[in-house]
Amino acid sequence: MVNEAEHEGRALRVEGLVNARDLGGLPRQNGALTPRNVFFRSENVDWVTPAGWGQVHEAGIRTIVDLRQAGERARDTQPWTEWLTTLPVDLDGLDDAVFWKDFWSNGLSGTALYFLPHLEAMPERSVAVLSALASAPEGGVLFHCMGGRDRSGLIAMLLLAAIDTEPDAIVDDYLETVRLADLRAATSNRNNAEPEIEALCQTYGTTTEGAFRSALLGLDLVALLESPGLNEANRAAARVGEATCNRVPKMTH
Repeated sequence: MVNEAEHEGRALRVEGLVNARDLGGLPRQNGALTPRNVFFRSENVDWVTPAGWGQVHEAGIRTIVDLRQAGERARDTQPWTEWLTTLPVDLDGLDDAVFWKDFWSNGLSGTALYFLPHLEAMPERSVAVLSALASAPEGGVLFHCMGGRDRSGLIAMLLLAAIDTEPDAIVDDYLETVRLADLRAATSNRNNAEPEIEALCQTYGTTTEGAFRSALLGLDLVALLESPGLNEANRAAARVGEATCNRVPKMTH
């Protein structure tokens, strides 16, 4: 299990963000650590202050992969900086009304219970994100949604699993966002929703942690990347595990 000191070491200190961290420094099954300064996850970067953008640049991040829906991006209030490449990839795919009728209004979209069904129903969405991450320009890459919890949690799970990160470390990275719930709620002017999410999961016979562990256990990356639902453009990302593993952080500050 990852201890508190290791979490501190991975935290991305950016003014305006409280749920941002490096995916590096986690134990892999071959005894190595996941590479630092390559992939980062966070909540909505529209909350970053002008000083915070300086901290993003100092961290070596040069690309943002935005997992939000178009309507969410339309509410942004600040312009992007010139040195930053932004790649929008809508992970949700709300136009698939048949899928979302079972996961949206009942709150399951805020839990890991939708992860595997989403990967099965819309594999092209996650593969497009992985492709964007693996082929991003030189420098660190940060991906984000709104709260940095479940859409970011799904992609972090795929990335970390692709390079054989220890399962407990993958789970603990997801739970770090849960542990930050009070701080996330305070900074976004909302109530802490984690008790309600936990209660919802329990009505389905599991817990917040249990739902994520089940998704991780049931994940089949090979099947995802070979899904017959992928088009030729997305199929080019089939080597994303290798591309992710071999991505070297050559930061230019």
